[in-house]
Amino acid sequence: LQPDPRGTGHAVQCALPAVKDEPDDRIVVILTGDAPLLASERIAELTAACAASPSGMALLSTVPPRPMPYGRLVRSESGVLEKIVEHPDASEEQRKIKDTNAGFYAIKLGHLRKDLAALRADNAKGELYLTDLVAHAAARGGATAIDAPFTEVAGINDRVDLAAVEVEARRRINEAWMRAGVTMVDPASTYIDADVGPLGKDVWIAPNVALRGKTTIGDNVRIDIGSVITDVQVAEHANIKPYSVLIESSIGARAQIGPFSHCRPSSRIDEDVHLGNFVETKNTHLMAGAKANHLAYLGDASVGQKANVGAGVITCNYDGVGKFKTTIEAGAFVGSDSQLVAPVTIGRDAYVGSGTTVTKDVPRGALAITRVKQVNVEGWADRFREAQAKRKQKPDGE
Repeated sequence: LQPDPRGTGHAVQCALPAVKDEPDDRIVVILTGDAPLLASERIAELTAACAASPSGMALLSTVPPRPMPYGRLVRSESGVLEKIVEHPDASEEQRKIKDTNAGFYAIKLGHLRKDLAALRADNAKGELYLTDLVAHAAARGGATAIDAPFTEVAGINDRVDLAAVEVEARRRINEAWMRAGVTMVDPASTYIDADVGPLGKDVWIAPNVALRGKTTIGDNVRIDIGSVITDVQVAEHANIKPYSVLIESSIGARAQIGPFSHCRPSSRIDEDVHLGNFVETKNTHLMAGAKANHLAYLGDASVGQKANVGAGVITCNYDGVGKFKTTIEAGAFVGSDSQLVAPVTIGRDAYVGSGTTVTKDVPRGALAITRVKQVNVEGWADRFREAQAKRKQKPDGE
């Protein structure tokens, strides 16, 4: 580590002990730490140029899209690279030079040891500049400069630079997936992490979708607008409808998810399952063909094949201390607005009537219902309205 910030040359001096046993003809590559988009092919090109250069040194240069405070490459009339002048030390004429230092170098270790020892802090900042190595290389015939696209070597000095680099990284990732057969309606608003993949053939991705972490997507999956998918395995032909949030879960083939569904961690959604509007799952397994189409919470639950969970159903899985499991067996039907107080089992092909609070296991094929008996009071509404009208007619204070 560099104990004091005394310049880029001093930083490399501090690192020299790490290669003290290496031979002088070994090539050392020096990279800046704030430019993450440099391609490995460019590093290979840089080292090859160093090996071929009589000076034993090569560097990357770039032409920024706008004037930036980078060091300028100063050449002789014959084109030999004489030196790099840092921006604070550059004259107005030198600052007009478009060819700038990208901050990436390759140099043979013997030259590096000798040239670092000769560095002097006679500049505007009073620092040891690594760029002064170029002047030493000029005495050996001149360092080789390789032009690199600015998008590869752009450094990050503030949040504006960070955003620009992220845009370029996203463009590269998205372009690679599109060339592999993924359709993106709006690549500029599609966010795919570098660790995501594979993405299958003919995947369709709408705008404002984010794929994060270790997510994988099967063939012919459709992911609609505004969905966020993190560490999820999505099987072929699944349909993720708008604004669904899926985290650390698995989605089976042909499953229909959303819109506005939320699969929290450890949700296992098997093939042909339907999860609809505002359905939330957590640590829950929905088996093949099960449906929960509206406004439900399924936590710590197992839902059997082709079971149906109605609107407003809640698994009451937490008592303030522990979590408990709800089991809904295959073919069961849970009516709307029911509460399943865990631990509890709804048997195979059983029915739970709408509005029921289930606190005991329901046997196979049985009906569970806990609603109060409905009472109809004839004429009550008319009498109520008449009474209300009379109240409105009375003067205040009576």
